[in-house]
Order: sequence, then structure tokens, then C-alpha cells
Amino acid sequence: MTDGDASTLDAGDAPALPDDPEEVEAVRDALVEWYEADHRDFPWRRTHDPYEILVSEVMSQQTQLNRVVAAWADFLEKWPTAAALAAADRSDVVSFWSGHSLGYNNRAKYLHEAARQVTEEYGGEFPESPDELSELMGVGPYTANAVASFAFDNGDAVVDTNVKRVLHRAFDTPDDDTAFERVASALMPEGESCVWNNAIMELGGVACGKTPRCDEAGCPWRKWCHAYETGDFTAPDVPTQPEFEGSRRQFRGRIVRVLSEYDELALDELGPKIRVDYSPNGSYGRAWLQELVSELADDELVEIEDWDGNPTAKLR
Repeated sequence: MTDGDASTLDAGDAPALPDDPEEVEAVRDALVEWYEADHRDFPWRRTHDPYEILVSEVMSQQTQLNRVVAAWADFLEKWPTAAALAAADRSDVVSFWSGHSLGYNNRAKYLHEAARQVTEEYGGEFPESPDELSELMGVGPYTANAVASFAFDNGDAVVDTNVKRVLHRAFDTPDDDTAFERVASALMPEGESCVWNNAIMELGGVACGKTPRCDEAGCPWRKWCHAYETGDFTAPDVPTQPEFEGSRRQFRGRIVRVLSEYDELALDELGPKIRVDYSPNGSYGRAWLQELVSELADDELVEIEDWDGNPTAKLR
């Protein structure tokens, strides 16, 4: 491994971070050796195809990884390349997304549009840098960096919730985004973003979760870890996801799934299919349903006809 920028290690951002460059190198080596010896074998970790990695990253946003594995395989069987996805009907992609309970159907729309951009604007070749990848529809800084890292080994140090928790506990890094980014960048070996980002995220997912499993998981950083030494395993607050059951998000997903089975439906036909207590003039009636369908129309997932007469909805 190559040394990072040692000057950033001594700037006081992380009081427990080793000052000695050789010790920093030992920290790096310990993590990579731990990861390479044994890690969760997700299928997207066995490919460097940027399209396949992009699909996995978009699917993994706020979705449990064990649920993503089957959906990812099914998606790639149906649309094995960016060109195949770009040529698909958007309604088919949205229906797949909803049918596999991947949540937030906008992601399906954005992924479809990103595939079209790659095919039509980039000649079928994915851009390789995080900045260029961020130009694709729906690809934010984290996803762009992940694709650049795992497909091209050309990314920056990843800083997600898991990594923040690891750096806060291990090196007493202040709960500040700038500090996290500085420490993460200083630790990552230059030009090795693929293995490093996989390894540090694996550490956060397997050994340093909300409930730490330091000894059980054989955490490679126990020798240097501030939390392990002090017994203080507090960590930055983890955002909580809103309850799904009974949420507007749940019913939006149901609307998409139902409409995928029909050419179109009048709202009063659609309502009972997504909610058993639907009543046109009730609390969960036509006005409630119109709001949900309007949101989906604004997201360009659904088309609405004849609002003033007998409104009908269908997938775009």
C-alpha cells in the first residue's frame, strides 16, 4: 500500500489516530487483510461492470441487502445491459421495482433514465470519475463515488453512516462531516478505493454496527480503537426511516403494482384494490386517492385522464 497524506493525520481532527506513518500503514494493512480473509459474498462484489454495480447501489438505498440479492439477479436477467434497460418501457421497469418491494419507485425511473444517458449521450460507455458519474440522472455523490470505486478503482474515500460510526469510535473523530471526510481520505490508500471502501463498509456492517461485535467479529482495529479501550461505544445519531406500514409510501407502491396489472383504472375502481376500507366519500376516499395519484403523476410514474369527469389512472 502507499502512504496517504500524513499531514492530515496530525491536524488534530482525530485525537486517537496514530501519529506514526508506519502505524497508519499497519492500520490500513490490518483492515484490508481482515476483509480479504473473509467477507460477505454479495454478487456485485464479484463484478467490475459499472452497470451492474449501479443497479446494486440504487437498489441498496434503504433496502436490506439480503432482499436486494434476488432482485438484482432478476433485474439483470431481464435487462442485462444499460442498452437493454434504456430500450425498455419505463412502466415495465417501475412495475418490476414495485413488484420486488424495492421502495421509492422514483429510483426505477431515474435508473432507466441514467441507462438512456449512458447509451445515447456517452456512446454506451460509463463515465469513470465521481464528478462525471454524478451527471447521470438520480446518481448522487455517494452513488457516483461507489460506482467509480467499485467499477474503476477511481473513487474517493466513502463516508456513509457505517463509516462515520467506525471512524467516530475507532479514532474519536468529531461528529462533523468535514472531520469525517478528512480522516477517511487520509486513511484510504491512494489508488485503492475499491478494496478500501468495501473493507471499511464491511467493518461497519459486520463488526461495528449499532451493537458492536468487536471480539466476535475479530475487529482488526481493536489495537488502536478508542472505543474498545475506553468502553464508550456511543456513535453519531443514525437517521431513522419512517414507518412503512400504513404510510403514503406504502400506498403509492400499491398503486403502481395494481396499475401494472391493468391498462387503466378509474379511481373508484383503483381505491378498493389498494385499501379494503376505501370509500369514495370517506376519510380514505377519492380525495385521499387523488392526492396519492397526483404525487405519482408529478413524478412521471402515472398518467391521469379526465380529472373533472370520471378520473382514470395508468402507468406511464
